[in-house]
Amino acid sequence: MVVDLTRKLTLEQAVKTPDGAGGFVESWSVLGNLWANVDARSGRIRNGDGTPVSVVRYRILVRSAPDGSDMRPRADQRFNDGTRAYVIDAVAPYDEAGLYLECWARAEVVA
Repeated sequence: MVVDLTRKLTLEQAVKTPDGAGGFVESWSVLGNLWANVDARSGRIRNGDGTPVSVVRYRILVRSAPDGSDMRPRADQRFNDGTRAYVIDAVAPYDEAGLYLECWARAEVVA
């Protein structure tokens, strides 16, 4: 099985830094780039604080990496392509040989 990986995505991890007032400031640290196949699956509108928010779910396929590797996506990370951030909700093996990972992610845009 060959998967067409044509989109270059940046894998990022959240970093929380104390803000000095008892809270935290969240920023994103780049872990590296992965080639991916990005496929939109479903979409909906949800109400976010009185403002409609468009939520689109994606299946993103990437090459697998060993457990524990910084280049193996996890559910607490995101992909970024410069114009959109894909928040990763779940990751699972895609094929029996373990060559690819299937990442379920969502992108949210204020409508």
